[in-house]
Amino acid sequence: MANATDHLWMHFTRMSSYRDGEVPTIVRGDGAYVWDDQGRRYLDGLSGLFVVNAGHGRTELADAAAKQSAELAYFPLWSYAHPTAVELASRISALTPGDLNRVFFTTGGSEAVESAWKLARAYFKRVGKPNKHKVVSRHIAYHGTSMGALSITGLPGIKSDFEPLVPGGIKVPNTNFYRAPEHGSSEVEFGRWAADEIARAIEREGPDTVAAVFLEPVQNSGGCFPPPPGYFSRVREICDAYDILLVSDEVICAWGRLGHYFGAERYGYQPDIITTAKGLTSGYAPLGAMIASDRLIEPFLGATEMFAHGITFGGHPVSCAVALANLDVFAREDLPGHVRSNEGAFRSTLEKLLDLPIVGDVRGDGYFYGIELVKDKATRATFDDAESERLLRGFLSSALFQAGLYCRADDRGDPVVQLAPPLICEQQQFDEMEQILRTVLTEAWQRL
Repeated sequence: MANATDHLWMHFTRMSSYRDGEVPTIVRGDGAYVWDDQGRRYLDGLSGLFVVNAGHGRTELADAAAKQSAELAYFPLWSYAHPTAVELASRISALTPGDLNRVFFTTGGSEAVESAWKLARAYFKRVGKPNKHKVVSRHIAYHGTSMGALSITGLPGIKSDFEPLVPGGIKVPNTNFYRAPEHGSSEVEFGRWAADEIARAIEREGPDTVAAVFLEPVQNSGGCFPPPPGYFSRVREICDAYDILLVSDEVICAWGRLGHYFGAERYGYQPDIITTAKGLTSGYAPLGAMIASDRLIEPFLGATEMFAHGITFGGHPVSCAVALANLDVFAREDLPGHVRSNEGAFRSTLEKLLDLPIVGDVRGDGYFYGIELVKDKATRATFDDAESERLLRGFLSSALFQAGLYCRADDRGDPVVQLAPPLICEQQQFDEMEQILRTVLTEAWQRL
């Protein structure tokens, strides 16, 4: 479509890439597949953007949106409520671990992260610890693009244009065991070291200045870093010792992606706040949420108190209705259980690619995997910037798409291919992904 290059400003996109070519235009989806405007079919190996957990073409979700639009299209949550927001908040609180019973709706993940940082700051002011305002997060981690969330994000390449950012972001090592700088022979020891790095950072900054630690259950950016055994239990101990809030950023990891409604359940830790979005509606309408423990709202329940924060479209009636219908699908089809039943097959199918010289590591959990690419398996030598440019942007991204697989070839960190298919996928789709990846990665190696 010509207008795509003339008028549409695409996100995180080199617009020059389409100066002499057509913008790929997706017009339809059904199940695990999407079609472009030329009629070509692609396996959606990324659930859109880690979003379409229930799969494409769910008419019951579209019907829920239409019904709600006709009944009440919009009303704000600023001093008022509406039934779908009330019902959804109640339903979410029944699924969250522990006492995370307070649901603050947003329209997406960045806003949920922003809301969590604002809550942490406001909470500590009200309990007599006004200097606690800083946040700890991990190297290469992505937590969003709004100015606060971007300060928490650990990716220098997407921050420099917008600096100076909100002060107070502190970075610590991530849990990439494949490239462990310490204790590379023991996941347990590496996990303890990585968690203790959080404690050391807090001590350097001063515990009375740190409000929160933001961690994804499985870190997305850099290529799906699962937590080593014992990592989160140690982080929880550290947060308790220094009176710091543990925020589980589950914008990607919630809603079945890891085989549970929340990633914190999978890894057995109790957060103080969960941030979420994406799969909450399976992408059929925009919605996010900050879910807080009961104790965090207590200082705001006084006669003249309030959390002075709000979003016009947060908790939109139509989005909440879609989310409720989406959760009905999850319950009826047990999509988290489906992931748990099939994740072993998904892993073993992807691990077949380890026989390729370009594949160094296959890692992840649930339906969330990264395949790290290397130029020397023995030494784990990675590609330099110029090589990554030629490999990822110059070949892999377009070649995989042309071969019928939509996924992510990413160099935020070491070069990886990321896969996060809809939760309805089974062995047929796993095999299709492996076969396309094998063909394209073999050709990529030959081009090096």
